[in-house]
Amino acid sequence: MIDAHAHLTHDVELPLALLERAKDAGVVGIINVCTGTDDLMRGLSLAKTCHAPKIYTVAAQTPHDALHEDEEFFRAVEEHAQSLVAIGEIGLDYHYDFAPKDKQKALFVRYLKLASTLKLPVVIHCREAFYDLADIIDATAPELKVMLHCFTGTLEEAKEAVRRGWYVSMSGIVTFPKSTSLQDVARFVPDDNLLIETDSPYLAPQGHRGKTNEPAFLGATAKFVANLRGVPVESLVEITTRNVKRLFHGVS
Repeated sequence: MIDAHAHLTHDVELPLALLERAKDAGVVGIINVCTGTDDLMRGLSLAKTCHAPKIYTVAAQTPHDALHEDEEFFRAVEEHAQSLVAIGEIGLDYHYDFAPKDKQKALFVRYLKLASTLKLPVVIHCREAFYDLADIIDATAPELKVMLHCFTGTLEEAKEAVRRGWYVSMSGIVTFPKSTSLQDVARFVPDDNLLIETDSPYLAPQGHRGKTNEPAFLGATAKFVANLRGVPVESLVEITTRNVKRLFHGVS
């Protein structure tokens, strides 16, 4: 399995046992998303030193922080672009609304243009902003490969995403008993557009709720989604692993 989205280096200390547990659980790769300069430096170092599981680096400033655009971090992302497999997580968040919408949109466009210049895919954070977000991508960089990470939108939004060829990623949220609408999405998304992720250390799947989430728990989400779709978990893992390799630059 490959965890399509995790935050391994957001804290200064990464317990090495966490990586061992991931390896023992069958996780062969982790897409590590970095959202600040120090985080990125730790992530790049980890990617060089950890080979089982393999660590791949994604970086950008999130919409939550759009009120204070981080020029130093933007320059660091540019400088280390050759070591990145994607730009992200970027996007819009109208649920928490930590930054004004105009600031979020401006930052989003800036990183989309960077991704387009670098010819890298984008990892998208979207909450209650799908159609604004889709319009911006359509107008700014429609050629980009797009991953909607930790998808929590509607079935109609998922259909619009798939129509554009975007990837839709299921996190542990899909396993929650009340997530019936999201479970419908997980049944709908075509094989070629489906991903699974932990978004660790957040959103531990059912059976692990109350714990700090980690890549070793990815199997719980894989089994749940496979059951929803009526396929063996091995097939689900094969499909989603193939999609990660198709989406992200340089993942093998």
